[in-house]
Amino acid sequence: MITIRAKRSRSGRSRSVAGTVGITLVVLIGSTALFANQIAPGDPFNTEAGPALSPPTASHWFGTDNLGRDMATGIVHGARTTMTVVVCVVIISAIIGVSVGAVAGFKGGLVDDFLMRVGELFQVVPRFFLALLVISFFGPGLNKLILLLGLTSWPFLARIVRADAISIKEKDFAAAARAAGASSIRILVRQIVPNLLPAAVVVITLFASRVIMIEAGLAFLGLGDQNRMSWGGMANNAQQFLQVAWWMALFPGLAIVLAVLGLNLLGDALTAALDNRHGR
Repeated sequence: MITIRAKRSRSGRSRSVAGTVGITLVVLIGSTALFANQIAPGDPFNTEAGPALSPPTASHWFGTDNLGRDMATGIVHGARTTMTVVVCVVIISAIIGVSVGAVAGFKGGLVDDFLMRVGELFQVVPRFFLALLVISFFGPGLNKLILLLGLTSWPFLARIVRADAISIKEKDFAAAARAAGASSIRILVRQIVPNLLPAAVVVITLFASRVIMIEAGLAFLGLGDQNRMSWGGMANNAQQFLQVAWWMALFPGLAIVLAVLGLNLLGDALTAALDNRHGR
């Protein structure tokens, strides 16, 4: 028994540390994106900061690129592009996913079957290749990417929310609300949805890291918004200079890794907290 408790204690501490690291990374990147213009004022595309292909120095921490632009400035403004995509996609997919899942789980029957079949249609479509197709036909653009990912990324969240809604609608507080004469909409909005949000937040956090990878992958292939500085675009630009300017690829790649790592660690910590809340 003592050994089991010790193992649980160590596991709890490691999760706490991982969660702290995740929160720190997410807050750091989010703050960088929010205050990008204050941290690195000026146009990151057209401002020459020093000699071309200059390695990291005290004046240019991340070095300069092939046009003499400061890499640190590009990383800062790239954070704004990435977080803009993540936040907008998460908002769109969360609204759709939570609404569809809550209604499907609460209503059940034909409504549930119909909504889940619609979700399956979206779920089987590979989002990355669909994005490639859309951008190839209609051209690159941040708005197109946000709408595409937001409108196609909700099915998994909807299924998780649906499962919780089926369980929650049988709880005593939902039954008491029905017995008191509350309408279905009132029960759904006041009783069901608030209790769904913790699990939904966990799924959303883990999903956000995938959005970063898709945006960076498209930009790396040259299909991102050319009017926005992005980490994937910077990594794409670095390909032909790998042998003479290693820093051009290292720092954008490191930014992507840290952003994805931070969100995954935060998601794991939230999952652990949710498990503890339910006694699992």
